[in-house]
Amino acid sequence: MTPTEKTQPDTRDDALRAAEKVLGDIAQRHRRLTAAFAEAGHELYLVGGPVRDALLGRVSADLDFTTSATPEIIQPILEQYGDVVWTAGIEFGTVSCEKDHEQLEITTFRADAYDRVSRNPVVRFGESLEDDLVRRDFRVNAIAARMFDDGHVEIHDPLGGLGDLVAGVIDTPGAPEDSFNDDPLRMLRAARFVSQLGFTIADRVKDAMSAMAEQLDRITVERVQAEFTKLMLGTTPWEGVDILVDTGLCERFLPEIPALKLAPDEHLQHKDVYAHSLTVLRQACDLEDNGPDLILRLGALLHDIGKPDTRAAKPGGGVTFHQHEVVGAKLVRHRLKALKYPKDVINAVNNLVFLHMRFYGYSDQAWTDSAVRRYVNDAGDLLDRLNKIVRADCTTRNKKKSARLSRAYDNLEQRIAELAEQEDLAKVRPDLDGGDIMRILGIAPGPTVGKAWSFLKELRLERGPLGVEEAEKELLAWWEENKPEA
Repeated sequence: MTPTEKTQPDTRDDALRAAEKVLGDIAQRHRRLTAAFAEAGHELYLVGGPVRDALLGRVSADLDFTTSATPEIIQPILEQYGDVVWTAGIEFGTVSCEKDHEQLEITTFRADAYDRVSRNPVVRFGESLEDDLVRRDFRVNAIAARMFDDGHVEIHDPLGGLGDLVAGVIDTPGAPEDSFNDDPLRMLRAARFVSQLGFTIADRVKDAMSAMAEQLDRITVERVQAEFTKLMLGTTPWEGVDILVDTGLCERFLPEIPALKLAPDEHLQHKDVYAHSLTVLRQACDLEDNGPDLILRLGALLHDIGKPDTRAAKPGGGVTFHQHEVVGAKLVRHRLKALKYPKDVINAVNNLVFLHMRFYGYSDQAWTDSAVRRYVNDAGDLLDRLNKIVRADCTTRNKKKSARLSRAYDNLEQRIAELAEQEDLAKVRPDLDGGDIMRILGIAPGPTVGKAWSFLKELRLERGPLGVEEAEKELLAWWEENKPEA
């Protein structure tokens, strides 16, 4: 599926037909499980995301079930049925298992209340399927499919979720204010579903998100980051981000993005840098080769966040953003660290933001082989992503300028390919290693070895492969000028 494709069914019948095979396959795979619950006198329902996805013609990786059975009944059934069973969520009524590499989570009907200070529920088991469905986040996630031991299924939709799904609308079972007071993370989930499903948010839900944005502060940063990451990996992440900004939610955890609305784009081709950044994100998604790439997408969204702090007026009109990539890289490192992203993600996005302007020196004048080597060396494993961001960063409506930049991108990539045929650009290293340096100079391990290695690395970048003999000659000449006084 390409980033802009949507799979929303046109009618209820279309949705039901789409779900028939998916749900039927699930029911057939787990007939023994359904039979075990039936023998114990209990019903078993597939519920939530797996049902919603099936109605959209998609297959979910994991399966969520709800049942009238209590955990004391669920656990022995799963111990007989599953390959591995775990009970970490048993106090919340949930027992899980893995069966043939598929993860199943089974929860007793719930009718929870929330303390509305944290997002932790006061667990109370429900007496019916309707009790369970009405406490769920959105109506499209409150559709159930009863499993029968003969392999057929029966859709239960007491809250009208199927109608919302066909209309492509995100709405809550009850008043959105009640839902979000119970669990503010649901506001982020609404934006995430915009990105993942291509749906719109009901006006009353969006109004509640705007009015209650500060309630997001009750949620741990880890949960916020997890939801935002899922949003960024969705089908249309720029639409999800736009919802976050419009409702004020983004201000609570990533304020640098709404701040871009204050910075006019220097090319005057967009009403602000914020709109430009969403366009770059969308164009970067279009360039992906192997599915959603979180690092690429974060780099595209955040590449210009240094602009508000570097904005300066130009003589005669207009604005400049000198060194915004340097300032932006620092902001990225600070913000992603605060959101507790892994170090490898932080470092990669930081480097993409820092390097994204380097290309424009190439577009203005031809680079030497040395400059091309340095570009590739500095980008390292990020080279492909950096090239994608550079290409996506061209949002000008000036056709001549766009064509010129495109030719420059193509030419640089051709130069890189030509040099790569002659030398290993991905691993530019000196012709001598640390052991060689110590042997040739007769020195012990220490800072001097590192300085000599750095000298040879710079020489390698400047001149290309030297060969051992020439490198040794250059090292000895450097040593004559840098060895300590006797």
